[in-house]
Amino acid sequence: MNGLIQGVKGLLSFLSAPLIGALSDVWGRKSFLLLTVFFTCAPIPLMKISPWWYFAVISVSGVFAVTFSVVFAYVADITQEHERSMAYGLVSATFAASLVTSPAIGAYLGRVYGDSLVVVLATAIALLDICFILVAVPESLPEKMRPASWGAPISWEQADPFASLKKVGQDSIVLLICITVFLSYLPEAGQYSSFFLYLRQIMKFSPESVAAFIAVLGILSIIAQTIVLSLLMRSIGNKNTILLGLGFQILQLAWYGFGSEPWMMWAAGAVAAMSSITFPAVSALVSRTADADQQGVVQGMITGIRGLCNGLGPALYGFIFYIFHVELKELPMTGTDLGTNTSPQHHFEQNSIIPGPPFLFGACSVLLALLVALFIPEHTNLSLRSSSWRKHCGSHSHPHSTQAPGEAKEPLLQDTNV
Repeated sequence: MNGLIQGVKGLLSFLSAPLIGALSDVWGRKSFLLLTVFFTCAPIPLMKISPWWYFAVISVSGVFAVTFSVVFAYVADITQEHERSMAYGLVSATFAASLVTSPAIGAYLGRVYGDSLVVVLATAIALLDICFILVAVPESLPEKMRPASWGAPISWEQADPFASLKKVGQDSIVLLICITVFLSYLPEAGQYSSFFLYLRQIMKFSPESVAAFIAVLGILSIIAQTIVLSLLMRSIGNKNTILLGLGFQILQLAWYGFGSEPWMMWAAGAVAAMSSITFPAVSALVSRTADADQQGVVQGMITGIRGLCNGLGPALYGFIFYIFHVELKELPMTGTDLGTNTSPQHHFEQNSIIPGPPFLFGACSVLLALLVALFIPEHTNLSLRSSSWRKHCGSHSHPHSTQAPGEAKEPLLQDTNV
């Protein structure tokens, strides 16, 4: 059921993320930020109200649960080019920080007070987030780049969810970036779905060790995506930072695949933290090379590719575990387990000399991503919209896009800060 949900949600995110990003380029970021956060959080209370409605809503929510594309476009609106890599790193780092704190808080509250309190508290925090956007978050897109009203007509080219996909095949640079993101994030998405169960059953981690592993990995990721990322972007450049992150990811996945001792998992986890610099570095690259009125659509394309991987990755990893006879199956607690601190009984089969075959497949996938990324130029200009789109947008497009023929194009720096 979880695989089906993630598959449907990922496919819908893949189709809708470029559209949501493109519309935010025309109508502004705040409304779509509010929309995406609302639909991301909407399924939470249904966990206790109706599980089947929860399954249905969380699947359909993939249409709007593409917050990252709007957030990264927002960041591009309010930062200068040289500041964006650090800003994207901060966004990714706050996401990592939530992964460090929320599982531990939820597990503790659920054990002491019950799951209902966890759902109620999560719903309350989601409502607080929505109120924060309404009250405290200003619109980032300059007024001169938006229509006079929400009633302004939108052409089919802007509303067509497949329009951005067509542009991928037409622009070789966009195609290279999308292939790099797909090949590198596919194993990462599959890893998220099975890795912690893998640690408990195959590597014999205790629940406390898994929690500590998550915390350490999250803290190291925060450091990597802020301090380390900023230093690397200034010293070796955007493209080389992406290549370095992919190199760390290959090493991490290979280590996970061949590792047979718990200490190896801890060492590989430290490498995994360094590999987390790849996504903010890719986002900074596409932001730096796209026009100011295309930030939403280019970030939407990257988010859409990640959404597709979130649907395909878990199924792919599960299939590889199956064909190599590595069975991950958590059985219910027995009567002797109730009321004690022991873990649920686990059943696993390990018939392969390679402990983690999917991780080795992931390392090969990321190696291909690195080879593709080698062909991405350091400096280029992405232009995803056709002339008819620009003609339709008219005065709502970037002020530099209406230059006369032969006129030199000015640097693509955002001249408005919020």
